[in-house]
Amino acid sequence: MTASSSLSALLTALPDGLGKALPVATACAVIEQCIYPIAETEGVALRQALGRVLARDIISPIDVPPHDNSAMDGWAVRASDLNATAQTRLMPVGTALAGQAYAGSVQPGQTVRIMTGAVMPDGCDTVVIQEVARQDGASILIPPGQSAGQNRRLRGEDLTAGLPALVAGRSLGPADLGLLASIGVAEVPVQRRLRVAFFSTGSELRSLGQPLDPGCIYDSNRYTLHGLLSRLGVELIDMGVVTDSPEALEAAMRTASEQADAVISSGGVSVGEADYTRAVMNRLGEVAFWTIAMRPGRPMAFGRIANAWYFGLPGNPVAVMITFLFFVRDALIRLSGASPRPVLPLRVRSLAPLRKRPGRTEYQRATVEVGPDGLLQAHITGNQGSGVLRSMSQANALIVLHHDQGDVAAGDWVDAIGFEGLI
Repeated sequence: MTASSSLSALLTALPDGLGKALPVATACAVIEQCIYPIAETEGVALRQALGRVLARDIISPIDVPPHDNSAMDGWAVRASDLNATAQTRLMPVGTALAGQAYAGSVQPGQTVRIMTGAVMPDGCDTVVIQEVARQDGASILIPPGQSAGQNRRLRGEDLTAGLPALVAGRSLGPADLGLLASIGVAEVPVQRRLRVAFFSTGSELRSLGQPLDPGCIYDSNRYTLHGLLSRLGVELIDMGVVTDSPEALEAAMRTASEQADAVISSGGVSVGEADYTRAVMNRLGEVAFWTIAMRPGRPMAFGRIANAWYFGLPGNPVAVMITFLFFVRDALIRLSGASPRPVLPLRVRSLAPLRKRPGRTEYQRATVEVGPDGLLQAHITGNQGSGVLRSMSQANALIVLHHDQGDVAAGDWVDAIGFEGLI
């Protein structure tokens, strides 16, 4: 989908019969169709490329390895010399060392002592590990049972010159850095870092260090969002707390959208809170206010303000985290130019019954562990209220109760998503 795509057109195209609440899958699909990668790129030194998104394909200029070589210390032999049923006697004629070519070739009946990584001598196609070979006077005895081509690494078996070593859109990991080093790449073309502005809304919120007046609470959402966004390696723009007024919200949105590729707010999007928010957003851009068929986290806003994508999240702390993980996270990864890696569900046995109403997706905070029978089991971590952040802190996974799923009995198998790699 291009930058000219209209959010309103997508909303109009939503299937009939959804009622007022959008299924999680439908909301995710709309966001996915809207988001397209930023276009700006830069070059960074290889050591600074970890976690960055590759901006273009890297074509290998060389074969890796650049020559056939030995995978083990041992003896380089001709497979045609080996006897399949009896030991073979060969005459050693030299030593092949790593880092230099072996001078000469190996004739029938001859063998060469070879070190790991050394170039295979001309005429040899097999390596017999040193542990099984035996010296007998001037000869080397090779036992039967060897396989032709064993313990030999072929030229180009890792990377082939002229073919892609890595393709654009990959978030570079430690192995990728080693791969690029193996073909001599010192500077890597990457997408520039995504800039994300975030703020909390609510006159009752106080930042850390401020006095806590009667009726006020400390703002926790900016700190959980800071942690979640830091995991994605984006540039953070913390806009602080915005009070409940149209003027303050409009000023914050204008400033944020001028500085960032994406803007995330928490609070002010639920029914009853969003009236003035809608008016502000209508002046600034195109924003849809949704009710999502999920728990926790029903209210959400999504759209575009000037040059920035906007994600309006609920105000309750756990709802903020859940809506970020299942709507915002993948959108930001796509915006950065990468392809989101699927979060693989675990199949776990629920240790307790879980009440679930069909017609919405529910996310239960849980601890997943290996049971006495060696199978995965899960138990929820206490109060599941959307304002109870402690049960999220104690969890290591989310039990996912799907849209059409009903009650779960103790001992039933359910899907879960582990926090490792997600948070």
